[in-house]
Amino acid sequence: MGLILFIIGVIGWHVGMYGMFKKAGIEPWKALIPFYNTWLIVEKTNIRKYWFWFQLIPIAGQFITIWITIIFVMHFKKVSLIDHTATVLFPFIYFPYLGFSEKEKWYGGEILKHYHKPASREWIDAGVFAIVAATIIRTFVFEAYVIPTGSMEKTLLVNDFLFVNKMSYGARIPQTPLSFPFVHNTMPFSLTTPSYIKSVQLPYKRLPAFTEVKRNDVVVFNFPAGDTIINLPDYGSKRPYYDELRFQFKGDREALASQFPILVHPMDKTDNYIKRCVAVSGDVLQVKNGSLFINDQPAFVPGGSQTEYLVETNGNNFTDDFLKTELGIDTDNPDEQIYPSNKPGTVVINMTSAEADIVKKQPNVKSVTPYSANQIGATFPNDEVNYAWTIDNYGPLKIPKKGDVLPLNAQTISLYRRLIITYEHNTLDEANGKYILNGKEASSYTTKQNYYWMMGDNRHRSQDSRYWGFVPETHVVGKASLIWFSWSNGPRWKRLFNGIK
Repeated sequence: MGLILFIIGVIGWHVGMYGMFKKAGIEPWKALIPFYNTWLIVEKTNIRKYWFWFQLIPIAGQFITIWITIIFVMHFKKVSLIDHTATVLFPFIYFPYLGFSEKEKWYGGEILKHYHKPASREWIDAGVFAIVAATIIRTFVFEAYVIPTGSMEKTLLVNDFLFVNKMSYGARIPQTPLSFPFVHNTMPFSLTTPSYIKSVQLPYKRLPAFTEVKRNDVVVFNFPAGDTIINLPDYGSKRPYYDELRFQFKGDREALASQFPILVHPMDKTDNYIKRCVAVSGDVLQVKNGSLFINDQPAFVPGGSQTEYLVETNGNNFTDDFLKTELGIDTDNPDEQIYPSNKPGTVVINMTSAEADIVKKQPNVKSVTPYSANQIGATFPNDEVNYAWTIDNYGPLKIPKKGDVLPLNAQTISLYRRLIITYEHNTLDEANGKYILNGKEASSYTTKQNYYWMMGDNRHRSQDSRYWGFVPETHVVGKASLIWFSWSNGPRWKRLFNGIK
C-alpha cells in the first residue's frame, strides 16, 4: 500500500510539473526528466545555481528540493501557509491543479515585489517552512537512505540511494525529540559528536501500520547491539562494543572503558542497518551447509544474493578485466578482493550463483564449490557449550513472538538474557541456579513484543542476526521501497527508480 501511494505521488508530481512548466514558458516535456527539471526551476526563478548542486547531497538534499519547489509555486502567486502546506504534503494533487486549472497562471518574479514583505523575506520564510515540513515528512512518511556497505550485494549496492517507507509498518513517534535536524545520530562533519540531547525521552509509540513486517521484506532498523559503542571512527558499529568486550577484554567492562571512550545511544539513535527479514515471529530458522531453511522449507534466495565459493584452478589467475566485467568485482576495493584458501591452487570468490556458473566454464577452472565458514563461537548467542553454531550451520532457532512463554534454564538463558533485560526492560539475576525476574523467582518469561531475524543477501560478508540475535519490533524503522539514485564513478542509470525485491 505504501509503495502504491509513493508511485501515485511521483506520477502526480511530474504530471503537475508538466502543466506548470508549460505555463511558465518552459518546454513541458523537460518536467519529466529527474534533476534536470529542478535545474530549469532554479534558472527560471533566478535561484543561485549552487542550490541545485546542494540538493544532490544525500539526506539533506531532499529538503532543498522541497524549498526549490516552494519558490517555484510562489511565482504562481501562491505565498500563503496553506499554499506551502499543499506544496509539501500534497504536491501530487496541488501541482496538477496549478498546472491545468484555467484559474491559475504564471506571474513570474515581479509578483513577489508587490507584497509588503520583501522577496528575500519570502525566500527565508519558504526555507523555514520547508525545513519544518520536510522534517515531518522524514519522521513520519519516508526518509532517504544511502547503502554504506556491501552486506546486501548484489541486491543493493554501495551508494544506492533509497527511499525508506515509514508508513508501511507504522511510523514511530520520536523517542529522542531534541536533536539536530536532517541527521541521524552524529553532527554534520563529525563521526563521534552526538546530534541529540538524551535527557528528554518519550515512551515508544507507533502510528497505525499499513502492514506487518513480512518474510523477505528489505527492512531498515536500529542496530540492536549498537546501544553501547566505542566512540571512535574505526569502531562504532564497524567493531561493536560487545564483540570487543567479549573477545578482546574477556568481559571486563572497566578495562575496556579505561582504554576507550564509551557512548550509550538511546534506542532510536543507534545506527541504521538494512537487511532482509528472513524470518518473522514464530518462524523456526536453520542454516544447513550455507543454505537457509524456514519452518523446514528452503528459504527464498534473492537473485542478487552472494556467497563465497571455493574455486580450484590450474594455476592460471583470473584477469582483472574478467573479474570486473563478468563478476562485477572492483579489484581496487579491498572488501571485494579474491583471496587464496588453505588448499593450494584454490581461491575464494564472493559471487552470485549465476556468476559461479560463469566461472565454472572458464578454461583455467577445475571446480567450483560452496565455501563453508566453520568458525565456532563468533555467532549469537556466543554459548559454545549449548550452541556450537557457525554462520553456515546455524540453529534450529525459533524466533520469539508476542505472548510466547520462554523457558529460563541453564541452556536457554544465553538466548533470552538480552531480550529480557535490554529489549523488554526487566531486571534478571541468577543465584544458586535460580533466576530472579523483577525481584521474584521465575522459571519462564512471557514476551511483550514480536521479534524478527535479519540477514544480509551477501551471506558471508554481512554482520547480521547470526552475530547479534533478534531484532525487536521497537527497532524497526521502515521498509526499503525504491532506489531513486545510484552512483559509482558516475550514475548507474539502469538502477534508477527500481523497486526493491
